[in-house]
Formats: sequence, structure tokens, C-alpha cells
Amino acid sequence: MENSNDILTQMLEVAEQDKKMSEKQKKIVAAAIELFAERGFAATSTSEIAKRAGVAEGTIFRHYKTKKDLLTSITMPIMIESVAPFLARNFVAEVFEQEYPDFRTFLMALVRNRFEFARENSSVVKIYMQELLYHDEMREQFSKIFMVHVKGQFDRIINFYKERGEINDMPNSTIMRALITNIIGFLITRFMIMPQANWEDDAEIERTVTCILNGIS
Repeated sequence: MENSNDILTQMLEVAEQDKKMSEKQKKIVAAAIELFAERGFAATSTSEIAKRAGVAEGTIFRHYKTKKDLLTSITMPIMIESVAPFLARNFVAEVFEQEYPDFRTFLMALVRNRFEFARENSSVVKIYMQELLYHDEMREQFSKIFMVHVKGQFDRIINFYKERGEINDMPNSTIMRALITNIIGFLITRFMIMPQANWEDDAEIERTVTCILNGIS
């Protein structure tokens, strides 16, 4: 399963291979990616990025007008164009390409997989979840990645368990929305809104699965 170091490695490799960027830009991007993941976007200053990159702070502003511009113009495209598809393919292999005795077991594997991913990459996930709220282009790109790599697998699984009578005969899009909304809502609450609460994670995963099943089966 991926961890934050794997994600950062992928992002840094993409940055290193970008021939359009100068060496100083590559150092700035590498430092920004690392610091955003370690501390979060809001808690990272351009002076800290400059220090880690080994450049003057003014060098950052020659290339990027603001810290936000640095995030959106470089870091986000790297994630969207190269890292996110890689993660989506791994997600499919880990969850959808396995065999399950029933739909509940599949759903438990799905929620557990995304839970572990969010826990291991909480800093990076937090950055992108926050930015998705404000960037239409980013949402469109993530939607495209979902449609290319994941939707077909969801349809296959849903149709299989519909035929076995384990899921109500509702439109697949309705079932997918129920799954995604409940799982993402749980993860956002767990890792972004109330991370310090006294969570019983295994029990909460079980309850999340039960809530989903009560609605679609």
C-alpha cells in the first residue's frame, strides 16, 4: 500500500523530469511539496520553502507571484497528471481485482483500503481535499481520473452483486454516490475535522459499512 514517501517520491520524480523548469525551480517545487506534506499548506511559509530549497526568497517570487500560485501552478498539475492516475491504478489492483464472498466483504475491503491510505497520507490528502473545493479544473481532472480508472470497476462489482440479489436494483450512479459520499464523509471527519477525537477506528469502519448496506441492500 502506498505511503506518503511513495507519493512524494512520485511527485518529485515528475518535477525532476520536467525539462521546462530550471534547476532552481525544481528545487523550489521539491521543497514546497515536502513542506506542504509535512506541515500543511497554511503552516508553510515561502521563507521556509526558500531555506529548504537553498535559494533566496525573492527567487520564489520571480517564478511564482504567491505561495498559492506555487501550489496551483506546479504542485497540483504534478499530482493530477502523474501521481493521481498511479494511485488510482494501485487502488483498483488492491481492491477491485480481488475476489470476495459477498458484497459486505468487498465493502469492508474498500473502506479499509481508503482508510489506511488516508491515515498514511493524511498531510498530503488534506492539501488536495482543501484545494478541490476551490478549483474547478482540479475537480474536473480528478473526475476524469475516476471515470478512466475506477468507474468501470465499480460498475462491474455493482452489477455482479445486483445479480446475486445483494444490492437493490437502483441505478449504478445512485449506488456509487451512496458509497462515495459515506466513505469520504467518514474520512474527512476522521482525519480533517475531528482527528483528535477518541475514535474506535475498527468499530467506526464497521458502522460505516452497515450504514451503507442498510441504504442499498
